[in-house]
Parts: sequence; C-alpha cells; structure tokens
Amino acid sequence: MAGNQNLRQANKAKKDEFYTQLVDIEKEMRHYKEHFRDKVIFCNCDDPYESNFFKYFALNFNFLGLKKLIATCYATSPIVYTQLNLFGDVIDEVVEKEGKKPYKIEITEVKDQNGDESIDLSDVEYLLQNDKNVLTMLDGDGDFRSEESIELLKQADIVVTNPPFSLFREYVAQLDEYGKDFIIIGNTNALTYKEIFNLFRKDKIRTGYTNFNVGMYFIVPDNAEKFHKIENGQKMVRVATSCWFTSLPVEKHNEFITLYKKYNEVEYPEFDNFDAININTYTDIPYDYDGYMAVPITFLDKYNPEQFELVDALNRYALLDSQGTNDMVQKAKSHTCNIGGKSTYFRVVIKRKEVQK
Repeated sequence: MAGNQNLRQANKAKKDEFYTQLVDIEKEMRHYKEHFRDKVIFCNCDDPYESNFFKYFALNFNFLGLKKLIATCYATSPIVYTQLNLFGDVIDEVVEKEGKKPYKIEITEVKDQNGDESIDLSDVEYLLQNDKNVLTMLDGDGDFRSEESIELLKQADIVVTNPPFSLFREYVAQLDEYGKDFIIIGNTNALTYKEIFNLFRKDKIRTGYTNFNVGMYFIVPDNAEKFHKIENGQKMVRVATSCWFTSLPVEKHNEFITLYKKYNEVEYPEFDNFDAININTYTDIPYDYDGYMAVPITFLDKYNPEQFELVDALNRYALLDSQGTNDMVQKAKSHTCNIGGKSTYFRVVIKRKEVQK
C-alpha cells in the first residue's frame, strides 16, 4: 500500500510540474510595482535553481525596491537542480556536500557585480557570494504546508508563485488563514470551487490583469511524454484553463460596467426552480432589473463589488445555498437549475447594488 501511495504522490507531482514562462510573469507583475516596494516576497513553490519567478524578482530586486526575497523548493520536484542553472558551481558545491535536498534562498541585497549599471544573470551568479544572501538546506521536505515553510510565510508580505493546481484550495486557504497578500496562477475551474467563490464574495480574491480565458503555455520537464510544442529546446504545454488570481487591487475590478439594455421577459427568461433571470453575457445585464440575475462564470473577471453583490453560484447545486436552492432542485427531482425544462451552464447569481439611472 505504501508503495502505491508513493506512486500516486509521484504521479500527482509530475502533473503539477508546470513552470511559468518569464514573459508571462513580466506581463502580469508590471501592474503591481507600487505594491512591491519595501516588501518581503515569498516564492514558496519555486526551486530558485529552476524558477522564473525567482529569476524575475532577483533581476528586478533593486528596481522594485524589495526588502527581501525568499524562495523554497520541495523534495519531490522531478527537475530539482536540473533546469535553469542560475547559480552554477555554488549549487554544485552544496549538492556535493549535502546531496539533493530541498533548500531556501534568502536575498536581501543584489549588487551590480560587473559594473554595467544593470542587473543581469551574470550578477545573479554572485548572489550567494554576498554575506547578506543565504542558501540554507531545509530539514523537512519543503512542502508549503511544512512547519519551516509556514514560519517563512509568516515573514512574508506578498506570496508570488504558481502553486500545484491539485492543491489550490488548500494553498489559498493557508494564505487566507495567515492574512497574506498573493499573486498566483490557478486553473479557471477554481472559480467554481465553493471555497474560492466564497472568497470572491468576501472581496478577498479577484482575477489578475492578464491571460484570463486565454490560456498559457508552461514549461514541463524534459521527460514529459505529453506536450504541445518545443520552444528554445524546452517542452511546452498549453493549459487553456489558467489565469492569475490576486488579493491586491486590480484596476478593472474598480470599473463600472456600462449597462445599456432594458429588461424584457422574452429576452431574459426566468429559471424554473430558482428566483432569477438568465443572462448569457455580462454585456446584456439590464440597467432596470432589481432582482437576482444569473450570468456566466466569466463575469467574475469583470466583477466590481461596488456595483454588484455576489449572491450565489449555480451548477449541479448552489455553491453557497443562500436561498435553499439545493432543497428546491431536489424537490423538483432535478440536479440543476433549469430554464424551460433544460439545464443550464454554470451561472453566477448577482444583484445590482443600486439602480442605474
């Protein structure tokens, strides 16, 4: 049994080994520059040896005005010490002495070593030669749930990483528990998780600036059997259902959606077993309807909590069951909310906070 369990854990780890491209990180991070100054950034799912998140913050340490950068790897990473050789002989010496173990790197100073008035990879190689920067082997496995990682999390101001999609609920729950700001990548299906949707409802999480409903290409290990393309010698996988999530302010979520359509019963049918009208796209939200409205899940990328209230979400059952919907659909001998006897796609139930004149 133990062998089977280890095999399952290894398979899950491989499926979660999707490494974010530097171009995607740069495209999203440029919107948060003002939030990074004098902050401790923690990348807690990122082997610095291979992580583009670590590379981005190390190269931009002074530009962003960071106070400290912490990155940790974990023992089960299948490409630990094998991909982005940022540190060269420094890592090799550590491995020779202590073996391939999970470790942490703490950066508090980045100097322009070659005098070219910019920080590049040639400077990064000297990071660990600075007494203010430290590489330390971890006692545990480096998992974000370990005691060591949690102690580092307590020091952090903002967590930035691509966490395992399979552990997304647990990962975000930990960030919420410790009250940490974050910028992370997740599967857009997470919008339909009860725990994540409830954080949207409490205005504790929102979608980021880029890549929503577009998909992203991720780097996968060289031994990956399934991939979509090879670019610069690296195997790449496209994940269509991926996007950024953050607790930090995002401008588009402060913008009011212009409502221009007038309500009529023909264009906005009611659900058979739920007190709401159906709307097929957020641009069709009527300006003169005060009741509950059910819109596609993609509405959350436009959601402004000043304009709308998130009431619930409907799929096979209500996510929050704010109106006793589960009982209603059970009595109707159905597993979802229907229109004219036909089931609908996932819907977010919203209500306008004030009448638009």
